[in-house]
Amino acid sequence: MSTESIRIPGTQGQQLAARLDSPPEPPRAYALFAHCFTCSKDSKAAAYVAQALAARGIATLRFDFTGLGMSEGAFEDTTFSSNVGDLLAAVEWLRANRAAPQLLIGHSLGGAAVLAAAGRVPELRAVATIGAPFEPAHVAHLLGEGRARVEADGLAEVNIGGRPFRVRREFVEDLAAQKPAETIAAMRKPLMVLHSPRDAIVGVDNAASIFMAAKHPKSFVSLDNADHLLTRKEDAAYVADVLAAWASRYLDALPESDAPVHGVRVAEAGEGKFAQLVLAGRHRMRADEPASMGGTDTGPSPYEYLMAGLGACTSMTIRMYAAQKQWPLEKVTVDLRHDKIHAADCAECETKEGRVDRIDREIRLDGALDDAQRARLMEIADRCPVHRTLHSEVSVVSRLAAG
Repeated sequence: MSTESIRIPGTQGQQLAARLDSPPEPPRAYALFAHCFTCSKDSKAAAYVAQALAARGIATLRFDFTGLGMSEGAFEDTTFSSNVGDLLAAVEWLRANRAAPQLLIGHSLGGAAVLAAAGRVPELRAVATIGAPFEPAHVAHLLGEGRARVEADGLAEVNIGGRPFRVRREFVEDLAAQKPAETIAAMRKPLMVLHSPRDAIVGVDNAASIFMAAKHPKSFVSLDNADHLLTRKEDAAYVADVLAAWASRYLDALPESDAPVHGVRVAEAGEGKFAQLVLAGRHRMRADEPASMGGTDTGPSPYEYLMAGLGACTSMTIRMYAAQKQWPLEKVTVDLRHDKIHAADCAECETKEGRVDRIDREIRLDGALDDAQRARLMEIADRCPVHRTLHSEVSVVSRLAAG
């Protein structure tokens, strides 16, 4: 995975700082991530989700709104409407320099911004919000006691999240002028609402209001114990997994040239010591090692993939045979475990010294099968092609790729 620093022309001539996180392969689509109120593109939520989506084949642009992070301009000169303008400027940059985003993702007030902007992006395929308020004016309570000074004086310094910000009366008035129910209803894009029921900043009732205002198709995902800022990497990874799986239903099909013609391709994901991106036809997966082995546990280990291949092949072969015989097999479950044991402890092994690989495979066959049928299906399990491959001589031919 690669991360590119970018400068985007803003609506008022200011330069917006941005990062584009891209997968090692040509991306299947582009997404745009809008950060939370007074946060930045480098917040944990923005960084974690963007990088995780990139690892799943979706290039993701995250940027700083005017006056925040590394972007130019003054925060006191911004409004919710100007934030929406910044978001549309980022859309235009992607459209002109890469490809228009098919997915908009907004965190907290950024979620309200993407809902407001969605109807103005014709190429858009789907929208997702994370911990977003229904009413943009919801964030006004974060101004605390300073809100009264802002409304009385027209400009005042307030404390937001422990940091001082200068806020104008126009900012508060613009928040109150928004009509989210109408905007969301008119959006008519597939929507996913992600929200923690324990969110102490933006209550989960906001998610219910967004969901009710939207037209179908729409989905809601509970983030359980995640905090509002999505500071735990595992929560952000979960969000990215769910988003990537959900959005794949709506994204344009991956061009043929962007996927291996046949076989499997494995490339380093560019994060951690061992993380890999695995492409098999049109399927994108992850491989990694657990934290105990120095990895980041973003996907199954190589041996887990090996066992998955054997388990899947075993189940498919049993199912195929039972269907041919019209036997009452309801479900097949295969549990596998890999280990290395002393050869001397393996009575059936030809090798008698050192260690050998051992895979324990436990097969559960549900259904009204008699003992003879179960015994026959266990014999058939050993005939699955992957099982036979593991027991045969395998030739692996390696060559250095050109260039």
